[in-house]
Formats: sequence, structure tokens, C-alpha cells
Amino acid sequence: MKNETRETEAKRILKLRKEIERLRKEYHEKNNPKVTDDVYEALTRELHELEIRHPDLVITNNSINRVAGKPLPSFKKVKHDIRMLSLNDVFSEEEIVDWENRVSKLLSSNISKLNYFCEVKLDGLSASLHYKDGVFIRGATRGDGFIGEDVTENLRMIESIPLHLKGNIKGDVEVRGEVIMTKKAWEKLNKKQEELGKPTFANTRNAAAGSLRQLDPSIVKERKLDFFAWDIAQLPITSYQLPIKTHSGKHKLLREFGFQVAPYEKEAKNLKDVFSFIKEVGKVRASLPYGTDGIVISVDNIELQDSLGIVGKAPRYMAAYKYEAERATTVVTDITVNVGRTGVMTPLAHLNPTLVAGSTISKATLHNMDQIERLDTRVGDTVVIQKAGDVIPEVVEVLTNMRTGKEKKFKMPEFCPICNSKIERKAGVGESPMSDGLAPLLPRPRTSRRGAFLGPRLSSSVAYYCTNKNCPARSRRGMQHFVNIYEIYEIGPKILDRLKDEGLISDAADLFTLEVADLSGLERFGEKSALNIINSIASHKKVLLWRFIYALGIIHVGEQTAQDLANHFGSLTKISKASEEEINKIPNIGRVVSHSIYEYLKQKENISFMDKLFENGVVIDNTSLKSTNKLKDKVFVLTGTLETLSRDDAKKMILKEGGRVSTSVSTKTDFVLAGSEPGSKYTDAIKLGVKIITEAEFLKMI
Repeated sequence: MKNETRETEAKRILKLRKEIERLRKEYHEKNNPKVTDDVYEALTRELHELEIRHPDLVITNNSINRVAGKPLPSFKKVKHDIRMLSLNDVFSEEEIVDWENRVSKLLSSNISKLNYFCEVKLDGLSASLHYKDGVFIRGATRGDGFIGEDVTENLRMIESIPLHLKGNIKGDVEVRGEVIMTKKAWEKLNKKQEELGKPTFANTRNAAAGSLRQLDPSIVKERKLDFFAWDIAQLPITSYQLPIKTHSGKHKLLREFGFQVAPYEKEAKNLKDVFSFIKEVGKVRASLPYGTDGIVISVDNIELQDSLGIVGKAPRYMAAYKYEAERATTVVTDITVNVGRTGVMTPLAHLNPTLVAGSTISKATLHNMDQIERLDTRVGDTVVIQKAGDVIPEVVEVLTNMRTGKEKKFKMPEFCPICNSKIERKAGVGESPMSDGLAPLLPRPRTSRRGAFLGPRLSSSVAYYCTNKNCPARSRRGMQHFVNIYEIYEIGPKILDRLKDEGLISDAADLFTLEVADLSGLERFGEKSALNIINSIASHKKVLLWRFIYALGIIHVGEQTAQDLANHFGSLTKISKASEEEINKIPNIGRVVSHSIYEYLKQKENISFMDKLFENGVVIDNTSLKSTNKLKDKVFVLTGTLETLSRDDAKKMILKEGGRVSTSVSTKTDFVLAGSEPGSKYTDAIKLGVKIITEAEFLKMI
């Protein structure tokens, strides 16, 4: 608490003692804890820090003292053959039961029960290792799931990564796992950093990530990173090896290959076994030599995994249970607002820096004005913050007993802090804070029993918006949203800014008019990098209908809503001609959302923008139609690079039409969909007599 006077700090000490004593009595004498241990300990730590600064104010006989207390540009980009996915989080046993119910409904009715595989979720950096005939040839970070960083030489420095797999392995093998730093190595590294006068690492995850991204492999070797394998993404079929049928079987094979696997794992016959394992690990978690942030629960049967498939960026067959989020207390020093790509204003709390879950937090989201009013958050308040699922710092509680009377209420500004345009209130529906920093527009956030933020409820509320549709903040973020949805990964925020500053583009549609000469003449843009960007833009002119809709940035329209629109209407023409009532009849689309879609498609400037996209060569692929089950029960395996479809898109098309996608070729495989430069799966198909089809043949089947 810099710049505070001795008098102010003395008053703070008295407030802290009074509040801590009250909480201590509630907990120890009334068995009625009002806050978590984390909050109690955070207040106690602050008191002790102040007492160290003012030893004359310490009371030795106080009862309180008896209480125990994005890919880096320096690395070559690597496109993953198979997308590296994220996991959906759950925070309680009830949410795990809900997950099982959803999974069971998606599977055939003749499945009486599900077996699971549980493993510790390590706190590090995910990496993919490629082996050719048993020899390690390439390694990459997860990156954005599609494209990672080539860190092969750094991974070679990790002693627990075998450079040669055990056994006579032929063909391509891809192993995935977690690069970590043990707590002991982390402490040793931080001690050295302090001696050298360099910044220390907040936690083992940051230390592992920072070390793996060092340009000098010798530094990686010195820092003693470790690797634990947790999946086999690609595996050839050989005459001496039967296909792996379970996730637990993959772990056994990983050990046979020579990898170390996290020692805490369990094959669970039911959720009772899953809950038992969670409690077992919870008891020893703090004493483990490495950091963990939860338990990964998987449907063990791989065939069922393939049937369940993927939704969004996460597999349906896996869930990550997160232990109770760590909480801490701090003081709100200011409240400002950020402008999202749709113009929505998101209040942000500026805080006295404090440690939460190993990271120093100085800012936290307040979501919206409804949340500020519900909590009665004021500048100067002592608040409880948490990192929900170790992701988004947020204010979850205000300790009103700590108020001094000098706190100031927050008022939403009348004018946009970016463009100075008028701010107005509008009715809205919750948007996920996971996407582009947008706030959920709801009267009260949805939380788990443990108090962790689970995302918005789909209910009406009031939000504040910048009225200037050309606001720089909206335009920049909206254009970045556009290129991300079109999967033009070569264009980042800095490149967009440069193109706008140079007058080459005024909106996202102008991207499709660029030529190599436009870029290669710019400073720091070589011909090769310019060609890569132009080729990427050209290859993404054909876009699925739902992506086209999602990329427009229509308020309240996320990925799922865009897919629902595409599946229901089948074409942009039909969507544009639909009435507001027709849109509102689609399941999961409410009146506020349907009104937003209808209004957007009627506005002249939006129609002109879409027409401009078409004039510049954008073509909509209307394959997002309702399922006709043309591929019902057919099993596909994908290999190689397809000409017009990404693997993810092809897989979605197969699943939508009732088919299944497997990661390996077997006698049960019906078709191998092969693109250019196919891998070992192509050879396996020939050996087993499985029919191999081209992309053109596949599209005819659809």
C-alpha cells in the first residue's frame, strides 16, 4: 500500500484485526466460516506485513497470534496434423454427474454403463512429439491448437523425453504430454534469478513455459525441465500390435515406449470411483513434487470417444475437474472500462497487486454494471478475488466490514474512452468472457457450488455500448475476430494495424483484394512472408456458412448460434429473408438474439459489407445443412492435407451425417479419407484392404 501515511496504515491494522477476530470466532467458536481459508489467510498476511513495517503497533498477546494460519515469432510455425484441443472444466461432483448425463444421451441406448480413466492434470505447457520409425524427429508447442512453435531442439534437452522409442516401432507416432518444472527446480531457478538481479517466475507453469521458449537449448538443459506423456495422437498398426482400445491402454503403451506418465491415475468403473480418486489426490496434491490444477476424467473406451467427437474446442469425452479456486483479498484502487469488439463496455477493477494461484494479479473483471451493483463494489473497497478455473481473475465478494467511509461508487462514463462517442444502455444477453474479453451481460454470474465462475446465463440484462460503429477499438478487435474465424492465422493484430495505417485496407473485406506487391514493398515485409500471407488469404476465401455468419460480429451471435442458424436455414439468402419470428423459433435462440440478427441483416451498411466480401471473391460453402444420416455408422480415418477442407471441418461433416471418425485404421474402418502427403494410415489402409477415397469422392458422398 504505497504512499499511504502511517496514520492510514494504523487505521488499516485496526480494521484488519477486528475483521480477522470476527472471522476467527465465526470459524472456531461458532463453526460457521464466512469466508474460505484463502481469504482468512490473505487478511492475516496483510496484517503481518503492516506489523513488520510498524513493529511498535504489534500486540503480542492478541488472540489472533495464537491461530495457525501466442506462438513466439522467433520460432518456426508448425501445423498440427491433428488439432490439439482444450478441455471443458467442471468444479463439483454435481457438474461431473451432469457431464455424464450429457455423454450418455449422445451414445446409443444399449450402453448400460461407462468406464472412466482418471489422471492428474499437470500444470505446465502442452507439447507434441513426432517419431519416425521410433526416432524423435520433431516437437512443437500446442500454440492455438492448429499451429504451434517448433521447439524440437529444446525438447531434445529434456532427459525424460526418449530420443528413441523402445521396441521395433515402424511408421509415424505422435505423443502428447506436458512439459513441466518441478517445485524444487523452480525454487532453485528463482534463487538464481534473484542472485542475478533478474525477475523471478510466479509459478512452475510460467517457469516451464518461459524455459521451453528459450532460444538457447543449453539454457533449457540447465533448467532441468521434465516431461510427462498423457496421450498418443497417432499410432501405426503393425502385425505384432493390436489396435489400442482404451485410453488407459494408451498409458500402458506409453510406458512401454519409455515415457514417464503421471503416477496418479485410476481406471474407474463408475463415478463413485472417480470421486474417490479426486479426494485421494486432493489430500496429497499440495505435497506433490510438481504443480497440478485438477483431474482429467476421460471416457476410457476409444471407440466411444470417437462417437462422442468434439464440440467447439473441446472433446465431449473428457472433462477437467478443477479444485477449488484459490482466493485472496486486495484493495480496489480504480475502476475503468474496456471496449469490446461489439462496443460493449466491460468494467475492470485495478487492484493492489496480490498473489492468486501462484500469479500476481493487478486487474480483475467486474463483468458489467449489474455485477458491480449486486456486489456494491466501490473504489477503495477490500475485495475477494479468485481465478475461476485458474483462468479469469474476477472480483467475487466485497468485505464491507473493512470500509472506512472514503470509498467511492463507480459511475459508467457518458462517453467512450477510446473515441469519445456517446455511450448508451441497451438490453442484452450474456456473452462469454472467454471470447475477446467481452463481459457476460447478466444480473448475476452463474457459479458452481464452490463459487467458481461458469459463464453467463442466457437471460436479458442491460449493458452499455459505444454508439460509434467505427470506434477504433471496435474496428480493430472486430477485424481480428474476423481473421481468426476465417482461420487466417498469418495475420495478427500488429499486421492488421500496419495494413490500416498504410491505407491498404479499411475493413476486413479489403483483405481479399491484397496482392503480394502490396505487402512486399512495406518495411520488414519480405517477399516470402508477403506470399505466405496472400496465399493464406486466398485459401480461405471459401468459408462454411456458420463461419461466415460468426465472423460478421453480430451482437450476441457466438459460434453455437451461428451453427444453429446455418443448420436451420441452410443458406445466407434464406436467413436474410427470414422474419424475426422465424429466427426466434430456432431452439436456443431467444427474442433478444433473434432481434439482433434480424436488425443486423436489414441495415444497409451491413448488407454493403457482405456484398463487398462476395465481390472480392469470398464464397460460402453451404455444407452446414441438417443431417440426412448419409454416413450413418460408417467409420472414417483422416490422413494427409485436404485441398479445400481442414481436418476439423471434414470431421464435423462426417459426425453431422451420422458417421464416426477414428484415429487409427483397423478392420472396422470403412473409409480412409486421404489428402496430399498422407501418413502411415494410408499404408495401413492398403495392408488391411480398407477403401481409400479422395476429398472429391468424400464430398460426393455428403
